[in-house]
Amino acid sequence: MHSHHTEHLYKILVIGDLGVGKTSIIKRYVHQNFSPHYRATIGVDFALKVLSWDSDTVVRLQLWDIAGQERFGNMTRVYYREAVAAFIVFDVTRPATFEAVTKWKEDLDSKLTLTNGLPVAAVLLANKCDQGKDSFKNNCSKMDQFCKEHGFVGWFETSAKENINIEEASRCLVKHIIASESDLMQSVEPDVVKPQMNSSKIATCSACFKF
Repeated sequence: MHSHHTEHLYKILVIGDLGVGKTSIIKRYVHQNFSPHYRATIGVDFALKVLSWDSDTVVRLQLWDIAGQERFGNMTRVYYREAVAAFIVFDVTRPATFEAVTKWKEDLDSKLTLTNGLPVAAVLLANKCDQGKDSFKNNCSKMDQFCKEHGFVGWFETSAKENINIEEASRCLVKHIIASESDLMQSVEPDVVKPQMNSSKIATCSACFKF
């Protein structure tokens, strides 16, 4: 039997304030390495991740690493163009970067929508959780509520250094991209792709919501 293979290419933004670990997350996810000494991204950088989503589907993620200063510039509209989803990242050790999350989300939603006018899927990453292990112990429900109020499809505590939850966060985002795509196409079978979300190994607090 000759199986029918499908390929998808998705442009995904990685945004958030300066120094929250956007580049480190991408390097860990794409190249499986980590360095504490990345230079600050200027403008935008790119990386490609190829996923064997299931036996018949290959997903290519074009990750756009957008500099933290860019929210104050005029280029984000250009950078955001044709993206279908986003990670918004903050640093759990720096509360100001969390306060900036709503501004990044508002900037994203004001400049980018799907063809049906809805906002693109966004996952919130609480990065550097290896440095602030107790920061979310009692805040899981608050984070769930924050994300639902601001239109995030999920959130994860992540660590690029320790490789915590980055793969899981990506699967959450891709799952929502594919679901949105199915909705746009008004597919008769919107739940064809059913990723195995194996969270039994994850000790951190996180959520991937179903809408």
